[in-house]
Amino acid sequence: MEKFKNYAIKFYEKFKSFDKKKKAYLVALFLILAVMSWAFISAGIITGNFNRTQLKNSQDEQKVDAIGIIITETKQTKKYFEIYGETGHYSNDHSVATLHNVIGNFYKDNEVSMSFQSSKGTYDENSGVITLYDNTYIVLKDGVSLNTDKLTWSGSDKETVAEGHIVIKKGKEMVATANKCIIGAGYDKFKIIGKTTTKIYKK
Repeated sequence: MEKFKNYAIKFYEKFKSFDKKKKAYLVALFLILAVMSWAFISAGIITGNFNRTQLKNSQDEQKVDAIGIIITETKQTKKYFEIYGETGHYSNDHSVATLHNVIGNFYKDNEVSMSFQSSKGTYDENSGVITLYDNTYIVLKDGVSLNTDKLTWSGSDKETVAEGHIVIKKGKEMVATANKCIIGAGYDKFKIIGKTTTKIYKK
């Protein structure tokens, strides 16, 4: 400490002997060094915190969270589907979207043929498959409604498959239950498979 004090006294005495121009240069140099040191230290702190955050959240590195995701498919002016998620995230390669509180429509000839609502859904860009999970409710164009645990849509020219605790209704005319239901590509026909019950009522 005493040694540092002696250096400081010597520097001050020498500084007093400088003319105004040299003093100004020294003061400017000191300020520049101080600013650079502060910037370097701050950058180190920020980078350290950023790295710690990344390590802490390493399990979440594969997704990008978002609020309000809309996905549509249109080819040659023909719309095939639109799906909206209140919240969701994409995988890190942007190929799979996972959506929550989902609503949407499937189209045929640019008209809505099947509408849906679900608590969770995924869209795989590579395969083009939309899967709806948990509390899924759909309504067909002819007024038929369907509740199911899972619905898989693989394309407008392919069958849509519903699986698990299926309840199908058509107004007050019909109620059916099944383990599996296959909806035709035109959304105008369906067949139920597995353990089924069907009740038809007179108007």
